[in-house]
Amino acid sequence: MLTELSCRDFAKELASKKPVPGGGGAAAMVAALGVALNTMVANFSYGKKKFIDIKHKHEDLIKRGEVLRDKLIDLVDKDAEFFEPLSKAYVMPSNTVEEKKIKNERLQKCLIDACLAPMETLRFSYDAILLHQDIVDKSSKNIISDVGVGVQFLKAALNSAYLNVLINLNLIDDENYVKIHKEEAEKLLDMGRKIADEVYEKTVTILNQ
Repeated sequence: MLTELSCRDFAKELASKKPVPGGGGAAAMVAALGVALNTMVANFSYGKKKFIDIKHKHEDLIKRGEVLRDKLIDLVDKDAEFFEPLSKAYVMPSNTVEEKKIKNERLQKCLIDACLAPMETLRFSYDAILLHQDIVDKSSKNIISDVGVGVQFLKAALNSAYLNVLINLNLIDDENYVKIHKEEAEKLLDMGRKIADEVYEKTVTILNQ
């Protein structure tokens, strides 16, 4: 499993001429790091005298962050699991009408499967951005920079996951499937970017005070 590799080995595999890991897995990993930074800030802020009255808020952020982090880490392997069959489908023979039919049917199934992980990365990255929105006012100034770093990671993951959704949707024949998923992806992208930018600017403002 890719998630059992060291950071150095994962980067080496990512750089190699192999179908996986690729951009989808990298996006999920970056998102996991983004939400991990949120949890770190929540852990450092938890129980501090300044925030004692909102201790339960930090507890909630920690729990939600841990769940999201695990889901995003799992998506690194899930993305690879679904992309490998797609890469094999692309090189199936297509010399005859029958072979073309079989190849297209296989491709269509694999393309839909390949959309699953980046769509989930989009959803979870958006959810994690909301965690940063929630903690930016509940963190001490000496660790607030990590909120900005985390939300930038998540914005990058959001943009990256969207590209991975789009490249698959562009080749799917099912127009209804494409419409539904493209609309959801674009909505998450637009809202997520907006909130991420607001959180980042708020972080910069706090640091400049």
